[in-house]
Amino acid sequence: MLTIDCKEVASIQNELLVYVADKVEAIPTLKNRQFTLSTFDDDAILDVELVISAIKEYFDSIHEGSNFAVISNNNFINITSISGKVIERDTQKPHDNMFSCTHCGFMTKYQVELNVHMRIHYM
Repeated sequence: MLTIDCKEVASIQNELLVYVADKVEAIPTLKNRQFTLSTFDDDAILDVELVISAIKEYFDSIHEGSNFAVISNNNFINITSISGKVIERDTQKPHDNMFSCTHCGFMTKYQVELNVHMRIHYM
């Protein structure tokens, strides 16, 4: 499992998560200003270089590639602003206090609803 820190790009975290997870074929899990990626197969290992490449590719696609560095340290990837610039975009609705299923990505704002949903994976 890899953790990607998105503190400096929190406003585009969701788009980045979807892009990278799709590129590397991984299961994303949303956290507060971070997201994690895990493999579909428990025995498989995510290629850190492939994830970093996908992140850089996303930043290039939004013309921010030269403003951010992507640094890895074991299973933790940090996205850092080179110039001190932070990406800010208007978000329609903040995703604070959202809970995400680690198995399928189902999202809800209620912990109880997530707990009920998680049970279906173990039936």
